[in-house]
Amino acid sequence: MTRPGLPKLIATDLDGTLVRSDDTVSAYTHGVLDRVRAAGIPVVGATGRGPRLSELTRNDIRAADFLVMAGGGWVVDQSDPSGPVVLRDERLPAEVLARLLADLEAEVGPLTVMVEASDEHDAPLWGDYHESWPYQDRFEARTRDECLASDVIKAFARTADHHVDELLEVARQIVPPHVATLTQAGLGFVEICPPGVDKATGLTVVAQTLGVDPADVLVFGDMPNDLPMFGWAGWSRVAVANAHPALRAVADEVTLRNDDDGVAVYLDRLLSR
Repeated sequence: MTRPGLPKLIATDLDGTLVRSDDTVSAYTHGVLDRVRAAGIPVVGATGRGPRLSELTRNDIRAADFLVMAGGGWVVDQSDPSGPVVLRDERLPAEVLARLLADLEAEVGPLTVMVEASDEHDAPLWGDYHESWPYQDRFEARTRDECLASDVIKAFARTADHHVDELLEVARQIVPPHVATLTQAGLGFVEICPPGVDKATGLTVVAQTLGVDPADVLVFGDMPNDLPMFGWAGWSRVAVANAHPALRAVADEVTLRNDDDGVAVYLDRLLSR
């Protein structure tokens, strides 16, 4: 439940939460986040985006002291005057991913698979072309063998016959948590991350660095990949109105839609009360 006073740390998802449907963040939102930082509260961008999109992410949440990226597998401290410091960098071994995909395909049939293998700026995803993937400008067709030639930051998988929530449920019955973390972020693909990687474990790195108790953390989100941080944070868990039903079900509060600057409106009221 919401606590009195102000939280000691604020973390927000980006796409679908802070970022609007036209891929922009309003000047109003940037201004409110600047006020949050001026009040002495560190801001964290917690996103499924991989490190290859760090520059885009910094632009979307310019006030962030820390970035929790790749669903928690890549954590960066941006507050160091000497430059960004990587605090966490987790990878999923290629042989583990290959085995996992084989087990999953034996159950559900052929998968469309993409991998995020590189942390270089604007590097493309590799794998099977699918017309539904929204970021075709950062995609390169590669064979499965090429995709599994090295360890990956994250993999994405879908089938033609399963809704993403259904595929996620089936995949979790086949793939144990000690092998990989499975989730979905609203892109129509199950996301396959290294074991122990989620937004909660990524934020734990930040909280420990700052000496902040999870009970003093306020979080915002919209999709199932935000569920772990909603279970972890204790000051308040706030879903935007356009959030997935699973997230709304566990939220303490619901703010306006991302397109109506719901995060900023909530924070503006919080700072003004």
